[in-house]
Amino acid sequence: MQFDRLLVTGGAGFIGANFVHYWMARHPEHRVVVLDALTYAGNPANLHGVRDWPGFRFVHGNILDEVLVETLLREEALNCIVHFAAESHVDRSILGPDIFLTTNVMGTHNLLKVAKKVWLDAGMVTAHRFHHVSTDEVYGSLALADAAFTESTPYQPTSPYAASKAASDHLVRTYGHTYGLDISISNCSNNYGPLHYPEKLIPLMIVNILQGLPLPIYGQGSNVRDWLHVEDHCRGIELILERGKSGETYNIGAHGEMTNINLVGAICDAFPGRFQQQPDLARRFPRCPASQGRNPRELMKFVQDRPGHDLRYAINATKIRSALGFAPAYSFAKGIQVTIDWYLEHEAWWRALMGGEYHDWIDRQYQAPATDP
Repeated sequence: MQFDRLLVTGGAGFIGANFVHYWMARHPEHRVVVLDALTYAGNPANLHGVRDWPGFRFVHGNILDEVLVETLLREEALNCIVHFAAESHVDRSILGPDIFLTTNVMGTHNLLKVAKKVWLDAGMVTAHRFHHVSTDEVYGSLALADAAFTESTPYQPTSPYAASKAASDHLVRTYGHTYGLDISISNCSNNYGPLHYPEKLIPLMIVNILQGLPLPIYGQGSNVRDWLHVEDHCRGIELILERGKSGETYNIGAHGEMTNINLVGAICDAFPGRFQQQPDLARRFPRCPASQGRNPRELMKFVQDRPGHDLRYAINATKIRSALGFAPAYSFAKGIQVTIDWYLEHEAWWRALMGGEYHDWIDRQYQAPATDP
């Protein structure tokens, strides 16, 4: 592989950290430098197990720091940027969009500007790649009968988060077309798996079930999302870096569409059997309904829908499958089981994140009167 010295931005976040673990396990001879600002979702604990590897370096810093980014590219002779760093929660973008524009648009532009300066203007490496990790939300919302998003679907973002990611996608393409920067872009569907910050839907449902807390479901739970296990996402990015063409965009998805109400129900149904098979779980989580032989579905509560809630996202992954040989290793049934197991095995990790600020934020999101499903 020609790209063996990586700068991973946002590498202490959910997807970025999973990518670092995946990449270093498969390419232990490579150099990986993580740059992360350690905002609320960036967690140094996510990099446990790789921080002592000789090829790994962690840098606490911001992608907006032009001097820092240039220094890292030059002193480490880095030839690839895998850009995960972003503000990524739709609810937070509705409440406070400014930081999304600053980080996702200006931050991405700063990285592109420095990459051009070091890689093209100064010619410090013989081959390079700027890989930008984006989202299916840039395409907007689908009706239930619509065909899934392809790489040629027009952009129609409907939230400040999605608009900021769409803008950053356009900037990346501009630097490829105008300046000749070697770029690639991936637009993925909803990720889930280990290290997922517990304000997002799947981890929130898991940790709330274990604590016997309400399971808030927007509207009537009819919104549809396409679920991709994070390791499959990492596998897709690896294929793009190994074999993907410069300037191309690849959609990464697992054809795992599911309504939110069915998703939450499937998570609830996974607990009673576990508690029967592992009696110690009832001692660890006495407030979980499954500890008394009940189904956690009783915790489900409908709450007021959020503004502009997109009905459906769906990814058509034909291009990456046919061009690069991508195939997801995780069905949703398998992926959700191993994800629940991870949260059961890493209680200390998620409890450490659930302090007062976290609970205050959750309360603000779900303050509407709840009703039974």
